[in-house]
Amino acid sequence: MPQTSSRRVWVPFGQSAKEVPEGLVADVFTGTDVDAPGGVPDSIDEVEFFVLPYMFVNAHPEFMARMPKLKVAQTLTAGYENVLPYVPEGVTLCNARGLHDASTAELALTLTLSALRGIPRYVRAAEHGDWVPTYQVDPNSVDDALADKTVLILGYGSIGAAIERRLAGFEVEVLRVARTAREGVHAFSEADTLLPRADVVIVMVPATDETRGMVDERFLARMKDGALLVNVARGVVVRTEALMAECASGRLRAALDVTDPEPLPQDHPLWTTPNVLITPHVGGASTAFLPRALKLIDAQLRRFAAGEDLVNVVQAG
Repeated sequence: MPQTSSRRVWVPFGQSAKEVPEGLVADVFTGTDVDAPGGVPDSIDEVEFFVLPYMFVNAHPEFMARMPKLKVAQTLTAGYENVLPYVPEGVTLCNARGLHDASTAELALTLTLSALRGIPRYVRAAEHGDWVPTYQVDPNSVDDALADKTVLILGYGSIGAAIERRLAGFEVEVLRVARTAREGVHAFSEADTLLPRADVVIVMVPATDETRGMVDERFLARMKDGALLVNVARGVVVRTEALMAECASGRLRAALDVTDPEPLPQDHPLWTTPNVLITPHVGGASTAFLPRALKLIDAQLRRFAAGEDLVNVVQAG
């Protein structure tokens, strides 16, 4: 039995609950069915460290208002803009920077290669048993290769760096762009001059007041003809109507893991816009997620129990 002096934490995984450091006691809160018996632990008045479940629909950040002893809220996402409005005054918010580097970087490369090589077209043809290579449709045309391309990474943080590591060996030139310039990395303000050089633009910026609508009509117009836009960041970074117009005209292509609006309604015209490949916001949801999430939770709880500084603090309490 835990001692009465133990400090209460909520975690979303049973594995984490079994391995909390000495001095802590954990309850499992998955957020999947809060109306079921046991869906909300009775210890809500005692919890000091709350690890929010991964998906926002299950995270229930509004529960933080019912936690009078809460000191730390830990997300399992790098983005935290949706959680921030629910964080009570005096509570420290930590994000999961680095947790999704591998998974999201892999999807960014998957979307890039799939769009360039025309994989969606081949998948649709396979459903009908059609053997239709591109050169058979047009003798003067072949599928696009990633080799020899210039790839611009817009938002060169930990995931952006992970994307570049995975681009190594593909024989590409990489242009790095971030909010603040540093050695080898250009500032946002330089994007205008770099966009005409890029064959592929991979968007990896967080959703902030500065980045909402960043990829607008002007941004898209600066991209070279035939270029590919890959968005694995947040849907609100891209002006949907502007992108649809460019892709429908055939001037640009897009591969999107995130959209605005999201989820994308079934009747939304983006689904049927030519030259657009869509996946349903699955960048972080792979087998790479759980082991890295468990490692982050364990490390943070050990710091919390020992009174040490936490990592990934995005808002101090």
